[in-house]
Amino acid sequence: MFDTHVNLHGETYAEDLSEVLARAEEKGVEQMLAICDRLDNFDAVLSIARDHPNIWCSVGVHPHHSKDFPDLSVEDLVSRAKDPNVVAIGETGLDFHYGYSAEDAQVRSLKTHIEAARQTGLPLILHTREADDMMGDILEEEFRKGAFVPLLHCYTGGARLAQRGLDLGGLVSVSGILSFKSARDVREVIADVPMDRLILETDCPYLAPVPMRGRRNEPSYLVHVAEALAALKDVPLDEVLRVTTQNALRLFSRIPS
Repeated sequence: MFDTHVNLHGETYAEDLSEVLARAEEKGVEQMLAICDRLDNFDAVLSIARDHPNIWCSVGVHPHHSKDFPDLSVEDLVSRAKDPNVVAIGETGLDFHYGYSAEDAQVRSLKTHIEAARQTGLPLILHTREADDMMGDILEEEFRKGAFVPLLHCYTGGARLAQRGLDLGGLVSVSGILSFKSARDVREVIADVPMDRLILETDCPYLAPVPMRGRRNEPSYLVHVAEALAALKDVPLDEVLRVTTQNALRLFSRIPS
């Protein structure tokens, strides 16, 4: 398995990261992508990737934090992405649910990340909440200026944005939300996404899947996300693991084969 979205830096795993990673290995999680949420956290994220041969990382600024980096430049991202451990740009995006950063700051940051993805050829990890139409419009407008590969991560949006992302050659990532009893709308959308466009993530330490709800999430729980997808698609679990891992390695093509 490939856990394509883990948040391992910071205090959450400070006391037991080695044990968390050992449990992941025991459960068959062979690769992980450590996500950068702030530019000033990049060194910590990169250090985790450098210290573990099966962990890679991204570089980016989460939309919640875009207000904190008003002068973020394409070069800030591109220069850091030269490190071979960096295999993606982001996460970036639009989140209008909490309003932690103003709309204009989020849009400006998103477009900076898009240009960095163009210049590096690395996939663009996108977080979208309550911004489906604007996200779709920006992606299509920017794609006409030059191609990039969008990844709709931890997808909870509507069918239209999912299709717009797929039409641009993008992929969709599913998390433990897929297993939540309340997530009927999410399952309806994911049911229509082709298997060759789907990858798995935990988004740990958040969103622990059933039957681990209420616990701190960790990569070893990824199998439960896979089980939820297998049930939804009515395909064997082994096939889900094979296809989603293959899809992830194709997407994050900088990872040596």
